[in-house]
Amino acid sequence: MAWPRLFTIIVISCLSKVHPQLQSGLDLGSLTRELLHSAKEPAFFDWLKRVRRRIHEYPELAFQEHETGRLIMSELESLGIDYSWPVAKTGIVASVGSGVEPWFGLRADMDALPIQELVEWEHKSKKQGKMHACGHDAHVTMLLGAAKLLERKRDELKGTVQLVFQPGEESYAGAYHMIKDSAVDNVHAIFGLHVSPELPTGTVSSRPGPMLAGSARFQVIIQGKAGHAAQPHTTRDRVLAASLGILSLQHLVVSIGFVQAGQAANLIPETVSFGGTFRSMSNEGLSYLQQRIKKVIETQAMVHRCTAATDFFEETMRPYPATVNDESMYEHAKKVGEYVVGKSNVLMMPMNMGAEDFSFYSNKMAAAFFVIGTRNETKKPKYGLHSPYLIIDEDVLPIGAAFHAAVAISYLDNHGR
Repeated sequence: MAWPRLFTIIVISCLSKVHPQLQSGLDLGSLTRELLHSAKEPAFFDWLKRVRRRIHEYPELAFQEHETGRLIMSELESLGIDYSWPVAKTGIVASVGSGVEPWFGLRADMDALPIQELVEWEHKSKKQGKMHACGHDAHVTMLLGAAKLLERKRDELKGTVQLVFQPGEESYAGAYHMIKDSAVDNVHAIFGLHVSPELPTGTVSSRPGPMLAGSARFQVIIQGKAGHAAQPHTTRDRVLAASLGILSLQHLVVSIGFVQAGQAANLIPETVSFGGTFRSMSNEGLSYLQQRIKKVIETQAMVHRCTAATDFFEETMRPYPATVNDESMYEHAKKVGEYVVGKSNVLMMPMNMGAEDFSFYSNKMAAAFFVIGTRNETKKPKYGLHSPYLIIDEDVLPIGAAFHAAVAISYLDNHGR
């Protein structure tokens, strides 16, 4: 009577492929309820709010996150979590778990923006001209919350969670520098969250495959021959060359952010400069656009007997690749999200032309990047990211902490030995 036994083995094997938690034995529902309950306990939630408000009051720009780093290290020390510092100048890498494979990464960016906060509240930025207008204060807080939850389960983890506190996301490719400094060398897969004031609190959103665009910056300098407006025939008009070059670029996915020329109305200047960004949903598309921009500009300059030089800032402001979610990692995080916030609150995100340096991780390993809602429906008006009026609903903090921790624990449980 071997057939019934064989049939049972086949059924369990097939079900395990559809539902990995059957294979691991992890009760994902119980896990997420426990984590969310813990993170929402009054003492835990109050701690999260204190941490976030402290970071918000003292925002720091890219690779200047010194006070932020000290706060993170102090909290990690109080939790008994080992860490390495400095990584990529001001970054911090900590680990929780067995210290053996598999290694799973959780990432939060730390830097603020050069924006003057205009929200009048008790914890308004105390640094003139600097603000956490992209929610990185919440990102750090949620990851510290996850660290606290994970530490409580240290002995149950079937592997190691790498906590990546990354500097310089805003324009300076901090993720690239963290990778270069070996911050994630042992990590097999990684997960990240970004707040979204467009989505209500209690929702999350993402998509498999391409999610966010690759983005790069450029600046063009066109030189010719200056002269008086009364004798344009004796000049080589770089303003005209620049104008036609800008018009030609509109056939590509290019946005011009600035144009600079002379100051006098009756003089044709010797030099004109302009610049902007270009974007694509694929790395190949971004590379093609860079080649086309250079060709278009040089051709238009040559037509008007001028010369052009194009700088793509490939070292100082490194281009960001497209953010592409690994389909298996996306499905894993999506399943966890359905337990954390409910199936109806896990949304499909349309592809977005915004850029994120989490893309450097997604180009290196299996990665999933999700956005998490922070819009409180009772508070109006509502402002988006990079606004001086941005308000974050702090109810997101325990949700994000539990989501981070649950994604990591369940990944290790599915892939651990």
